[in-house]
Amino acid sequence: MSAAWVLLGIAGLCEVGFTTALKYADGFTKLIPSLIFGVLYIASAWFLAQAVKTLPLGTAYAVWTGIGAVGTALIGIALFGDPATAMRLFFLALIVIGIVGLKFVSN
Repeated sequence: MSAAWVLLGIAGLCEVGFTTALKYADGFTKLIPSLIFGVLYIASAWFLAQAVKTLPLGTAYAVWTGIGAVGTALIGIALFGDPATAMRLFFLALIVIGIVGLKFVSN
């Protein structure tokens, strides 16, 4: 796996972190979660910017948002009581399949 893909994975994880911090920030009324949001938001953008130096922009963006969407949905289920219906999990699995597929077709 190339360094660009690792950077992209880190960017996606930072996205999951900043969306989670956004929930805890309560409309930016809580200082610490708001600061964590800002740091992770910038980190996510920076790692994404490094990854797109090598990876195709469309592929990188799709994978980045896919990691963020799936990760954030799973955090919502685990921490915030979001529904974990079979259909919801099925469609999240389709996003994961798309991310894996993009990895295999993008070199």
